[in-house]
Amino acid sequence: MQLKDLQAYEILEKRPIKDLNSEGIILRHKKSGARIAVISNDDDNKVFYIGFRTPPEDSTGVAHIIEHTVLCGSDKYPVKDPFVELVKGSLNTFLNAMTYPEKTIYPIASCNDKDFQNLMSVYMDAVFHPNIYKYQEIFQQEGWHYELESEDAPVTINGVVYNEMKGAFSSPDDVLSRQIMTSLFPDTTYANVSGGDPLHIPELTYEEYLDFHRRYYHPCNSYIYLYGDMDVAEKLAWMDEAYLGKYEAIGLDSEIKLQKPFEKPIEVTHKYSISSTESEENNTYLSYNTVIETALDEKLYLAFDILDYALVSAPGAPLKQALIDAGIGSEITGGYDSGTLQPTFSVIAKNTNPQEKEHFLAVIRETLEGLVKNGLNKKSLLAGINSSEFRYREADFGHFPKGLLYGIQCLDSWLYDDMRPFLHLEALDTYRFLKEQVETDYFEQLIQKYLLNNKHASVVIIEPEKGLNAKNEAALEKKLAEYKAGLSEDEIRKLIADTKHLKEYQETPSPKEDLEKIPMLARSDMKKEAAPFYNTELSVKGIPVVHHDIYSNGIIYLTMLFDIAHVPAEDIPYLGVLKAVLGYVDTKNYSYADFANEVNIHTGGISSTIGVYPSVKDKDDYQVKFEVRTKALYDKLPEAATLMKEMLFTSNIDDEKRLYEIIAELKSRLQVSISSAGHSVASTRAMTYFSKAAAYKDTITFYETLCDLEAHFDERKEALTAKLKEMVSSIFTKEHLLVSVTCEKDGLSIVETELEKFIPMLYETSGEEKQAEIVPVRKNEGFMDASQVLYVARAGNFRAHGFDYHGALRILKVIMEYDYLWINIRVKGGAYGCMNGYMKNGDTYFVSYRDPNLEKTNEIYDGIPAYIEQFTADERDMTKYIIGTISDMDVPMNPSTKGDRSMAAYLQNISYEEIQKERDQVIGATQEDIRGLRDMIASVLAENNLCVVGNEETLQASEGMFGEVKHLNESER
Repeated sequence: MQLKDLQAYEILEKRPIKDLNSEGIILRHKKSGARIAVISNDDDNKVFYIGFRTPPEDSTGVAHIIEHTVLCGSDKYPVKDPFVELVKGSLNTFLNAMTYPEKTIYPIASCNDKDFQNLMSVYMDAVFHPNIYKYQEIFQQEGWHYELESEDAPVTINGVVYNEMKGAFSSPDDVLSRQIMTSLFPDTTYANVSGGDPLHIPELTYEEYLDFHRRYYHPCNSYIYLYGDMDVAEKLAWMDEAYLGKYEAIGLDSEIKLQKPFEKPIEVTHKYSISSTESEENNTYLSYNTVIETALDEKLYLAFDILDYALVSAPGAPLKQALIDAGIGSEITGGYDSGTLQPTFSVIAKNTNPQEKEHFLAVIRETLEGLVKNGLNKKSLLAGINSSEFRYREADFGHFPKGLLYGIQCLDSWLYDDMRPFLHLEALDTYRFLKEQVETDYFEQLIQKYLLNNKHASVVIIEPEKGLNAKNEAALEKKLAEYKAGLSEDEIRKLIADTKHLKEYQETPSPKEDLEKIPMLARSDMKKEAAPFYNTELSVKGIPVVHHDIYSNGIIYLTMLFDIAHVPAEDIPYLGVLKAVLGYVDTKNYSYADFANEVNIHTGGISSTIGVYPSVKDKDDYQVKFEVRTKALYDKLPEAATLMKEMLFTSNIDDEKRLYEIIAELKSRLQVSISSAGHSVASTRAMTYFSKAAAYKDTITFYETLCDLEAHFDERKEALTAKLKEMVSSIFTKEHLLVSVTCEKDGLSIVETELEKFIPMLYETSGEEKQAEIVPVRKNEGFMDASQVLYVARAGNFRAHGFDYHGALRILKVIMEYDYLWINIRVKGGAYGCMNGYMKNGDTYFVSYRDPNLEKTNEIYDGIPAYIEQFTADERDMTKYIIGTISDMDVPMNPSTKGDRSMAAYLQNISYEEIQKERDQVIGATQEDIRGLRDMIASVLAENNLCVVGNEETLQASEGMFGEVKHLNESER
């Protein structure tokens, strides 16, 4: 079948998208009015999404709650949680749903044709025929509901979205970004919180929620996207026949309206909560924000991305540096946000004070006026352009399929103009245009017009208030107590019955015949062979080199791995400081700002990381490396290698002013990441109680070290610079170096030439070295912060109890995350998420994410062995879990990821035979293999290693569960 044969569709445009080596097609479904965009190419990682314009009219989170709930069963697939069934039993490479300020999208991706069709079918049925009209319990579970356990108990509010947004509203960065949107767009949909404000979520009624779905989830309001190597005509014919052809187009106004420009800038002040021990001094956020035309101007869309780099984001960027030099804040962030109809540009100073507002604004104005008058640094502009273009050409989005990221970017224009979905995907001409403008005053004029003369601007200040969360919780408790007091005896009995009914609904499994309606692959659909390793050992001037011979599209990925096992245990946090300093201080030939520009002009970046590689045989054995990475086109590798040498061997670590700036900024960033990624912080900390390798990844010790360094910098600075210098000379030695290279064979000679020049620069190892003495100590800690939710972690090591690793543990991870933990912690408990992991060295963890519960969650962990012991699964269920596991194992990899995976196996002494054995164990697993893990997991949980990060009041009330409960900022006091 050809596209031209599809009578149901009108082809609006069909043309090459040369920059992506693809064909682009824009269509409209004649009967229903659905919009379709296709990017056709040879990428086997196929992507589909259906999205809708969903402009909220209030902050009840209705769009977000619908996103959660349409995936809780539909007419054709009536099981309670088809999303979870698909995660457990498909070979998807991506499967999720996302709510944005004015749109909601439902994307899937898979490399398997049959699987791709199955996923499309479930998602199309979910959005058009959801079970939400049949079962109010879905709304209550995912959105919000009142809970009353008994007549004497207090009434509480629970719900997955409600708790997710309580977590989001705990972050000052999130509070600020919401206030910026509200300040700049007071008369449009952007003034509302599409995710939902916890104060307003309980105002949403079931009928209002259903009405929102009725209104906006119609094909005429939809955006359907297909990407990759597939029979497009076949997919479109199926969509017409199964769904779109059953709808007539209706009149629906969901257009995103423009905010009328302001006559003068406005100012907004708002509060956010800090814990009882944090200081209100130096904890205010100041921001200056402007609106930049619309997202339909492709030149401005990229030009302001470049100005973001040149003004704010680059190390030493003039606006950032001027504010830091003026003593305004310890971290300057902001920049360009193009994800809305009217993009915004912000300059944000963190950790400052309200009285600095006028000074903050004056420094911004004076700096920008100076740049307009004297001109921007042309190298900085070129660096920004080249860095952006390198990322665009490389299209490395980590574990996200590139087709998905292209699809999301389509909506940056498609949502506002039906004929321009590909506007921002074709960028090479715009990059050429911007390079030509560097020698003109183009960028300076943009600053004058949009940042200096722009009246459509706001100043947003968010100020700290101690105990604001506790005050809000007390107000909510009072309100709920008054609500309960106003209920009659019959109404109280009904609420108790409703609470019990919802729990019974949640506990009742879907009927087997409904589960069998979810389409599924067979074990025979899975690849039997594990992905290969690409490791060839070489030697250059006595330095071991591991080459990963992989097609890399003309890019060389080079990593220098320096052994750091000899660094004393007490100095481990300083490795993180060194990592942050290298590349961000002056060197012999460059200021740190100029160094960053040189890196971005000539390479795809230079970065440092700490790599930890636990042994797969011995729980106490590991390798740990200080890794210096770069990526560059073949002809640019000499420049990349020269810059690496400059950074490693000539960095000025004596610059005390710069050192303090780096530490203050690092501490500020870490503070944010602890509150947003508390699950990884808590689980890693829990593993430090028994795992030597975990000590290198412990965020909390690192954060405490930074707090101490910042608070006592004048006393510590000399010792700090001495320690960092000592580390440089003791780490970057010939004896410690191992090199990893990912490229084709013809790139290897370029690498060898540069290595021969690099090796003589290395330091000499002085004296005998021994591995650091790391002595894990069980502490069981609760770390209090201003969050409204918790991250609850339990951990242990099964090798310590004589158990060996088995591939069935990978299946157990899927079973836990989408069955036992999912049902008990998320569905019934109301937490946003739950994770678990089993490493080959025996380290194991269980952790919850944005969780309202502590004791209940800990009890759920204790119930895991009993669940495993009674685990039952027929052949279909077992196959489903196995497919979900293989999906996790077979994530498509770009060249860089293939090289990293191969290198990790090399460092951990993992043979291909062992990886194949693990895969065979997974594909051949039975329910007995899962039950056989009972004693292993029981031994881990019996260690009772507990670490919790989160809500101050909850942790204080449960102090008896811990050896120590303290504030995250304790060392600042």
